[in-house]
Amino acid sequence: MRRAAIAILSGAALIAASGGAPGAESTAPKPAPAPAAPAAPTPAPAAEPPPPYQPQLLRLAELMGALAYLRDLCGAGDGAKFRARMATLLDAEGSTESQRDLLAGAYNRGFQDYQVTYRACTPAAEEVVSHFLSEMARLAGEVANRYGGG
Repeated sequence: MRRAAIAILSGAALIAASGGAPGAESTAPKPAPAPAAPAAPTPAPAAEPPPPYQPQLLRLAELMGALAYLRDLCGAGDGAKFRARMATLLDAEGSTESQRDLLAGAYNRGFQDYQVTYRACTPAAEEVVSHFLSEMARLAGEVANRYGGG
């Protein structure tokens, strides 16, 4: 049954492509030829593609923002170190304005999300800090090992 259906559909496609059934006269008017298309505008130079490790960079930036807030909140007092690391990341990877905006946006999102969530240091906040420090070390190691730079 399946072979028959395929054969019928193939035959119907061939008939449609040839203009109708054999021996049948076509009564449909032929379409007028399309006017010549205007010359295509010269495309703008392509933007530099993002690096293949873009998702990891964005996650690192987000983690740095969260840690800048949470470490200060929990009394470690080293939030400025994470801000400085972010500035270093922006200098190294922010080759275009859009890239800098993406990285800064990820950092700010991480900072602001945890600023809204935590008003005081809690055991949960300390657990988040521990988890984020581990994730940050893992991601940085993966990017350096896979793509070089460290």
